[in-house]
Formats: sequence, C-alpha cells, structure tokens
Amino acid sequence: MKARQVTLIILLVVLADQALKLYVKTHFHLNEAHKVLGSGFQLYFVENPGMAYGWKFGGNWGKFALTVFRLAAVIFGTWYLGRLIKQHYHKGFIFCAALVYAGALGNLIDSSFYGLIFDKGMTFDPLFNGYNSYSGLATFTNHGYASFLHGNVVDMLYFPVIRGQFPSWVPFWGGQDFEFFQPIFNLADASISSGVISILLFQRRFFKQRNTNEPHHTVETGALVNDESQVS
Repeated sequence: MKARQVTLIILLVVLADQALKLYVKTHFHLNEAHKVLGSGFQLYFVENPGMAYGWKFGGNWGKFALTVFRLAAVIFGTWYLGRLIKQHYHKGFIFCAALVYAGALGNLIDSSFYGLIFDKGMTFDPLFNGYNSYSGLATFTNHGYASFLHGNVVDMLYFPVIRGQFPSWVPFWGGQDFEFFQPIFNLADASISSGVISILLFQRRFFKQRNTNEPHHTVETGALVNDESQVS
C-alpha cells in the first residue's frame, strides 16, 4: 500500500469524524437526542472529558494527561505507519493501522482545540470533583471555554438495541434495568476499535504473508559432503 493511499484513508476518516462532531456540537443541545433508525440508533450529544466510550479519570490533570498521550500516540503512529509502508507490510495490516491512527488523530483534534474555538463546553469543578453542564447551543468564538489541550471530545453515536430487566434470580443485578449497547461514542472511537479488532482477528493472515516473503539464508560450511560422509 502506498503512502498516498494511507493518507487518503486517514483524511476521509478524520474529515467524516470532524464534520459529524462539528454539526452535532453546533446544532444539538447537550444531552439532546434524535432517532435515526428508530430507538435502536440515535444521535445523542454528550461531551466526553476522558477516554473512548465515556471513560474518564483525574479531572483536569487526567484530561491533560490523556491529551498528551493522544499526541504522543499520533507522533509515534506517524513514524510507525511510514515504517510499515517502507517495509511493505500486508495491506490489510497497514489499513487497520491507518484506522487506529485516524481515530487517535480525530479525538486529539477535539481535546486540543475544541476548548479554544467553542464558547460552551463542560468544565471541571474541583469543589465537587465533577464536570459542570451547560445550556444552549455552542458557537464558534475567539474566547473558548477551556485552554489548549483541555477540550472535551464530542460523542454522539448511540445504539440502545436491547433494553430490558435482569431476572430476579440473577446474582447482584437481579431486577435491575440493562441496556445493550449503552456507551455513546464517535466515528474516531469506532475507527480505533475496528482497526484493533481487525488486527486481532486477522493477525495470522497479516503476518503469515510477511513471514513467507522474508528471504531464508543458507549457511555455507567448508565440510565435505559426499556419499561416504553421509553414511554413519
């Protein structure tokens, strides 16, 4: 796979991810939901100050650490993708690596710049160790709601396909409501997950071709090889 093909894949994922995020951020109120395909697929606007699928830790310092980690991952990924292309790894493996890279880059854009370019966003309140919500639609501004590297990631893809209640006989969760699939995520998260899962599922195929293409070197010796030397 050539470098320009990998670049195109990354650009398509990042542009699609950012287009949907910018639309939802500027047209949805926080926690507003709209059905796309019935109740099983919704656009549900939430802001995520932490990792993928809503996981978070550590308040502002945790958010800053996660953003720096994303930045380091993108820098490393740039070098690693170049290495994969130069060494002619399996096209499928390069494609999956490009998906992971594009997802990391998409979320890095949010956490690095959204706090600077939008007037509204969730902000951390150390008094109760949580994040403050906000009302109204966000708009572009020169005075953002947070500093560089402290923005929130925009999530909106929600698939509550199955909703129900655990039977009373189920230990610990008996009688409680359950929902599948509960996390709300974005296209960047989906790109990362798709890339990682595909690598895990097809790793034998990806690296089998790599191993068969590697040259096998023979060892030359000065020993005499004839019929007599082969008979013990």
